[in-house]
Amino acid sequence: MMRLIKIALFLFCMVSLAANASVDTVQFYSNSLHKQVKFVVIQPRNKSKVLIPAVYLLHGYGGNQRQWPQAAPQLQQKAEDLNMILVCPDGANSWYFDSPIDSSIRYESFVIKDLIPYVDEHYLTIPDRKHRAITGLSMGGHGGLYLAIRNQNIFGAAGSICGGVDFRPFPNNWEIKKALGEYANNKSVWDANTVMELVDGLKNNSLKLIFDCGVDDFFYPVNKALHEKLLKLKIDHDYIERPGAHNTAYWSNSIDFQLLLFKKYFDANAL
Repeated sequence: MMRLIKIALFLFCMVSLAANASVDTVQFYSNSLHKQVKFVVIQPRNKSKVLIPAVYLLHGYGGNQRQWPQAAPQLQQKAEDLNMILVCPDGANSWYFDSPIDSSIRYESFVIKDLIPYVDEHYLTIPDRKHRAITGLSMGGHGGLYLAIRNQNIFGAAGSICGGVDFRPFPNNWEIKKALGEYANNKSVWDANTVMELVDGLKNNSLKLIFDCGVDDFFYPVNKALHEKLLKLKIDHDYIERPGAHNTAYWSNSIDFQLLLFKKYFDANAL
């Protein structure tokens, strides 16, 4: 009997030690969007109350703040194991632009001016670029690279998973023209807001970059092209292509590798 009690106590302790990070949904007012917006925050237990890095995870078209926690339930344990805060905002179907034609689409401003300051004020984050990263899936993959390239004072590392890193081959898809206008009449605007063109202004090692895509994904050709362009520009980056399609199974697998790379980047810049 005593042996059974000891076993039960041991198992209880193991479960307690393996407890996952907390997952909370937060709603706050965005001055840029003039409305309440939700985000999910995944926090490790952090009993010592030290400041830790943050990674922003952007969802895809048709998703919301719940997409990443649902697609990759291991994120709770990853936040605990890697000792980082994960933030998953609701970006609507915005492509994370500030639209030049629709004042209701100001999602770059939302992330940079509203969300990040709110998170840094209310959570134990290290509030500098060397301890802040961003990535996402599909539309959010574009958003991760787009926001980081345009805001290198905010982010030190960025990624993309199956990202729409050049959406110009898809001029009638995913409401992009709602934010940027019809492609045929606004080519310069589309060019100015696609990752494929933004990398022309990158300096080597100004950002730690990682992106990947499955070879059966409809975004594979543009990801391959981005990789080749970065090679030509001599911009260091991590690029991965492997079997897979544009689906949850791929995203859930990929995020583990990207978080490990971000962890390595954060550790190299430890306070």
